[in-house]
Amino acid sequence: MTEVSPGEDAVEFDVDAPAGEFEPKPPEAHYDPPAGRVHPDAELGWIRRMQPVVLGHKRSFLIAMAMASVALFSNVAIPAVVGAGIDEIRADGDRVPMWVATLLVLAVTRAVFAFGYRSRLYKFAYAIEFDLRSLMFRHFARMSHGFYDKVQTGQLVSRANSDIRAVQMLLAFAPFMAMMSLTFVLAFAFMLTKHVLLTVVAVSTLPLVYVFGVKLRNQMFPLSWIVQGRLADVATTVEENVTGVRVVKAFAGEERQIEQLAEQARRLRWSAVKVADSRATYAPLMENLPRLGMALTLLYGGYLAIDGQVTVGTIITFSSYVLLLQAPFRMLGFFMIMSQRAAASAGRIFEILDTEAEIADRAGAIDLVDPVGRVDLDLVRFGYDTRDVLDGFDLHVEPGETVAIVGGTGSGKSTIARLLLRFYDVDDGSVRIDGHDVRDLAMASIRHHVGMVTDEPFLFSASIADNIAYARPDATRDEVIAAATAANAHGFITDLDHGYDEIVGERGYTLSGGQRQRIAIARTLLADPAVLILDDATSAVDVRVEAEIHEAIERLAEHRTTIVIAHRLSTIALADRVALIDGGRVLAFDTHAALLSSEPHYREVLATSVESPEADEGADV
Repeated sequence: MTEVSPGEDAVEFDVDAPAGEFEPKPPEAHYDPPAGRVHPDAELGWIRRMQPVVLGHKRSFLIAMAMASVALFSNVAIPAVVGAGIDEIRADGDRVPMWVATLLVLAVTRAVFAFGYRSRLYKFAYAIEFDLRSLMFRHFARMSHGFYDKVQTGQLVSRANSDIRAVQMLLAFAPFMAMMSLTFVLAFAFMLTKHVLLTVVAVSTLPLVYVFGVKLRNQMFPLSWIVQGRLADVATTVEENVTGVRVVKAFAGEERQIEQLAEQARRLRWSAVKVADSRATYAPLMENLPRLGMALTLLYGGYLAIDGQVTVGTIITFSSYVLLLQAPFRMLGFFMIMSQRAAASAGRIFEILDTEAEIADRAGAIDLVDPVGRVDLDLVRFGYDTRDVLDGFDLHVEPGETVAIVGGTGSGKSTIARLLLRFYDVDDGSVRIDGHDVRDLAMASIRHHVGMVTDEPFLFSASIADNIAYARPDATRDEVIAAATAANAHGFITDLDHGYDEIVGERGYTLSGGQRQRIAIARTLLADPAVLILDDATSAVDVRVEAEIHEAIERLAEHRTTIVIAHRLSTIALADRVALIDGGRVLAFDTHAALLSSEPHYREVLATSVESPEADEGADV
């Protein structure tokens, strides 16, 4: 047993306790799940594919549209009331109060319902944005390691942010345009009842607006796709330079990276200027042609009024309606740009959502329950896109046994761990835990019972306690301290200003490499896995600290299966048996002493490791 230091409540880390039964219970959700999913048929247009997501909030949308209809009819009625009122007041001045009261009622009605529908509509649009972000991030969580091997992080961030925002903006703006279009229809119908020829004159310039809108749309779609793609390129470069700042500075690469970003910014500027040129060419025409229609209306309407064919009220009503008719056409250019950008962004979003996860639970996958920890790799063949790694690999680890895997850099040691956790699937052969092929097991249960500590530990920008408890969010502080003590991390943690509540910087870089590694070991130990994988997990600690960690690991490994991927002799000495791998196969499998006396290649690998203790195991696949 390992106890915490004096001054803390003594908490024992029970190494004799068997691995707990896996219960596939999802965490309590503190947010509303997406109301709908994107339609899976890639042959449909982007709007049709978005339809299920939109219809998930149809109640809110319909209420907004009902309120918008009241506001719209009030808005359309105001010019007609003004015109009729002017004509009647000229004949009978005593009716002024009635017309004023009517206009006040219409104005208040329009204001109240316009506020209501705009508020509802914006909430609807942000609900869609929330759903799309949830769907995108859920999809990211489902994707396998192979997907992230090929896709740039900046591209994913761009599609999950700016592309979703582009779609959301259109979904918020499109109903406004629909209301404006309905206003046009109602106003046009009313104008026809008053004077057909004057109505024709008023709308005579609008067909040209449509023609120029089509031309703008045809130019904007490819340009919008290019702009969004180049924005993602810039985001990728920025993200890589922020996360890789230590490498950049170590090789004095600042100027090269600045030049790379400048080149990408120049390419983005070119495409953005092309968008601006297209907009500058057509948008002014589309906005000002309706004004020309208004001038023609006043000219012809004035002539008709002088001739007595229409009243002054009719001219004022027509002038007001021409202003209403202008609104949708003045916004048409902006709407065309927005719609094409949204179409391009939706296509980029669907590119991700349509990508199937290479690794997924099979139908009828079972849970791994109360494993004893037997591990078998039977004639495994596996390769990445660039090369083959394992070819006929055969290894059998007994329950409770500690096995070290030794081999040269690039021999496939870390790949074995990734296959066991089912980060990748074998090309041939099988990987089994307690006789169950991992492909027949639910991945959540595999990763519940198989814990791994890598040579490059990742920490979140959170407290040390939260980083350790990531393995078991329901763990008590005493259990966190016990795990940290077992990993020999308790001492340095209590020396920090805020102890376990100390917030570590991004990726944990405010701590030393050895400190990060011990926290990662504590995190895995807290999960209490039946199978423990240490992927060169003590490479970043000094000899004294390594010895203390090894002592804790020996106690913890006594009742669990442990696979140690190692270079150091001190780590290899922990193992009951050692598997020497070369050429994608197990060359020999015996005790350390036996291999040392009988296998020249084993002595050669150990000698190389001693000469190059800082070999980059990160290159080992």
